[in-house]
Amino acid sequence: MSLPDLVQSSLDGESVAARVGLGGEDLLLVTPTRTLVYRAEGLLSDEAVEEFPHDAEHVGVSEGRRKAEITLDYGLDGERTFSVPTKQLDQVIHPVLAGVLNARGVTDTGETVKQTYRFSELTIVVTSARVVRHIGEAVWDEEYDEYHFGDVTDLDFEEGSVATSVVITVGGRQERFKAPNDQARALREGLVDAVCVYHDVDDVDDLRAATATDDADGDAEETVAFDEGPAPLGSSDDAGASEDHDGGEDETGAEASAADENEESGFDESEFRSAGVVDDPAVARELAELREAVEAQNERLERQEQTIQQLIEELRQGR
Repeated sequence: MSLPDLVQSSLDGESVAARVGLGGEDLLLVTPTRTLVYRAEGLLSDEAVEEFPHDAEHVGVSEGRRKAEITLDYGLDGERTFSVPTKQLDQVIHPVLAGVLNARGVTDTGETVKQTYRFSELTIVVTSARVVRHIGEAVWDEEYDEYHFGDVTDLDFEEGSVATSVVITVGGRQERFKAPNDQARALREGLVDAVCVYHDVDDVDDLRAATATDDADGDAEETVAFDEGPAPLGSSDDAGASEDHDGGEDETGAEASAADENEESGFDESEFRSAGVVDDPAVARELAELREAVEAQNERLERQEQTIQQLIEELRQGR
C-alpha cells in the first residue's frame, strides 16, 4: 500500500520496519532511527507528521479506556508524547520499543525483537539473542536486566494457582520472574522457541544436554592446558636440564640434591606443611563428611538467595 506524499517526504529515503494503522487514514511507522505518527487531514486539523527519535532514555505508557499515551523521555531534551487507540497499544509498543532498544545499544545489529510481553509493572522483551527484563512503572528505562541466550543453560516453568514462575538458568545462576497464567503459555512458547533456535536444538531437554556437553568439553580443555604447563621447580625434567647444561658432572647432581634437602628442612621449620596423600582412613572420612556438609550448606544458601530474589521482585510489583 502506498504511503501519503507527506509521509514519503518525511521518510527521506529511510526504510519502514513496521507500520500500524491507528484508525481511519492515520498511521504509525517505525524506521531504524525514529517513529513517525501520521495524522490525516480532518475537519479540525490539517495533515501532519510528527517524528519521535528512538534515542530515548525512558519509555512510559499511560492507558485510558479509549486512548493510550506513549511517552519518550530524552533526558535533558525533555519528553515527547503521542496517543494511539488503546486497542492498538500492544501492536504499537512492540516496534517502538524494538527501535529504542536498538538505538540505545541494548540489541545488536541484525538482532530481531521477536515478542514484547507486559504484565502490570513487568516488561519482558524476547529477541533472537537475549531476554530483556524491566520491572517498574515504565515500560523501559536504563534500569533493566538482560540475559544473553549464549549463557542460558536451562529453562523451567513452575505453574501456580494464579501465576507461573519462569526460571532461567544463566551461567549456573537461576533468575526468576512471574507471569499471569492466562499469558504464561504465550511467553513460554516464545521464550523456548527463541532459545532453542539460538542453540540449534529441538527442545529444552536437548538444550540441557547440549550445554552439559559444552561444560564438560570446557573442563577437559582446562585440564589439558594445566597438565601441559611448566613443570614444577625441582622436577626430574629440571634436574636433567641442569645436568645437560653443566656437562653431566656428578658433583653438580650432588649439589642439586643437597639443595633439595635444604628446601625440605627449611619448609619443615616454617609454619606451612606439605600437602601429602591422606593415608589415615579416619582423616579421609572426616574430609568426606566435611565436603558433604559444605555442599549442603551451599545448596541451602542458593535456595535462600532464590527466595530473596523472588521476594524482591514481588515487593517491586507492590505485592
